[in-house]
Amino acid sequence: MTLTPSSARAALLDQARQRILITDGAFGTEIQRWKLSEEDYAGTLGLAKDQKGNNDILALTKPEVPESIHRAYFEAGADIAETNTFSANRISQADYAAEHLVREINLESAKLARRIADEFAAKDGRPRFVAGAIGPTNKTLSLSPDVNDPGFREIDWDFLVDVYAEQIAALVEGGADFILIETVFDTLNAKAGVMAVRKVEAALGREIPIMLSMTLTDLSGRNLSGHTVEAFWYAVRHARPVTIGLNCSFGATQLRPHVKALSEIADTLIMVYPNAGLPNELGEYDEMPLTTAGLVREWAHHGQVNILGGCCGSTPDHIAAMAQTVAGLAPRALPHPDQVTRLAGLEPFVMAA
Repeated sequence: MTLTPSSARAALLDQARQRILITDGAFGTEIQRWKLSEEDYAGTLGLAKDQKGNNDILALTKPEVPESIHRAYFEAGADIAETNTFSANRISQADYAAEHLVREINLESAKLARRIADEFAAKDGRPRFVAGAIGPTNKTLSLSPDVNDPGFREIDWDFLVDVYAEQIAALVEGGADFILIETVFDTLNAKAGVMAVRKVEAALGREIPIMLSMTLTDLSGRNLSGHTVEAFWYAVRHARPVTIGLNCSFGATQLRPHVKALSEIADTLIMVYPNAGLPNELGEYDEMPLTTAGLVREWAHHGQVNILGGCCGSTPDHIAAMAQTVAGLAPRALPHPDQVTRLAGLEPFVMAA
C-alpha cells in the first residue's frame, strides 16, 4: 500500500535545516503550580475513582490548565507542543476508571494543542508543530513483574498494539503532526507503538511521522530492557523516525556521552529533552534555567542536536533560556553512514562490508 507522504515531516526537516528547534518542557511541574483539588480533576464526569493526579483528564474537566501551559511554552520560544497525553491510554486510565474516555481525552488534547499552535504560527508566520505524546504505560513486554515466574507477562503484544492504536488514531484526528513515542524504557513496547502507528497509517492511507525518545535507567547508558543507545537506534531505525533521541533519564551532564554517541550514528534529527538536573531529597528539581541552558548549549556548540527541550522539573523559563542560548548556532548536520548490516541485541552489532 502506498501512503500519502506527510507534509509535516517535510516542514519539520525544512525548519531543522535552518536552526536548532525547541520543543516544550514538563507538564506535570506546571500543573502542580495550579494546586488543583480532586474536584478540579474530576469535574462533572462522575467517575468511580479519585481523579487527583490524572493530568491527562484535564483536557475534559479543566482545559484552561493545559491551554495556559501550551501558551507559556510557545511564548518562551517553543516550536513544538507535546500533547498532555502521556498516560492517556487504556492501561494507565484504568487506574482512574476512565479507560472509556481515552479517545475523548486524546482528541480534545490534540485539538487544544493544535488550536494554540496555529494561533502562534499565524502571528509571526513561523510554523509550530504538535507532537502527539504516548508514554510507555506501566506495563512491559520484555520483563516479568513476577521474580518467581520469568516467563509471565501482564499484557501481550497484540493487546499493547491495540491500546496504542486507539490513542494514536484520536491524536491524529485531533490534529497531531507527529506521534511521539517517548520515555521508552522497554524497546519492545516502543516497537509495539511503531506497529500501532503503521496500523493507523494503513487505515488512513497516509504517513504518520514518528518521533522516538529513549529514557536511560542507569549511568551506563541502558534502558530498563537493557539496550544501549546504539542498540536502540539499530532496533528502531526501520521505522524511519523523523527524530530519535533521549528524554527524562538524568540531567544534561549525565546524558552528554550518550547524546554524542547517538548523534554520530543516527541519520535523522536528534531531539533531546533532559530533566532539569537530578531531584533533591524531596524529589524537587533545583537546577536553574541558565544552568540547564548552558549545559545543553554544549551539545549544540558541538553539532550534536537538532531539537532541544526539557523534561521533569523544567519550566517555561528553562525553555526560554534554551531558546536564547542556542539562537544562531548551526543545527546538527545529518551523518551519512556506510551501507552495512547493523543488528541489535542488548549491544549493537555491525557487520563490516
